[in-house]
Amino acid sequence: MKSNQTENHLPEPTKAELEILQVLWEFGPSTVRFVNDKLNEIREVNYTSTLKQMQILAEKGILKRDESQMKHIYIPVEAEEKTKDQLLDRFVNTLYKGSASKLMMQLLGNEKTSKKEIEEIKRLLDSMD
Repeated sequence: MKSNQTENHLPEPTKAELEILQVLWEFGPSTVRFVNDKLNEIREVNYTSTLKQMQILAEKGILKRDESQMKHIYIPVEAEEKTKDQLLDRFVNTLYKGSASKLMMQLLGNEKTSKKEIEEIKRLLDSMD
């Protein structure tokens, strides 16, 4: 597991850890049981696997654990947007040599972008002028 702690960045979460973070960002601070139940709505995940992943996330400093109650509550340390910004920056820098335009050209050229999405992108670009 690689970590990037430059500029106060937390270690980069794995795919499984990101799934856990998505649940916590959507539903707020939660128990392992709640997170595991939500993950099981998508795919089968053992409770002990979720527990171990959340413990690792706490060790990495990505989650904090509130132990003041009988059931431990896990809370993301960073806001969703900040984490996604850091991951996107790393992705663009690694795969597109820092070029946001190359990323956008690839995204728009994949034929999965709807007309509605293209119109939204045009409005966003127009508002940036």
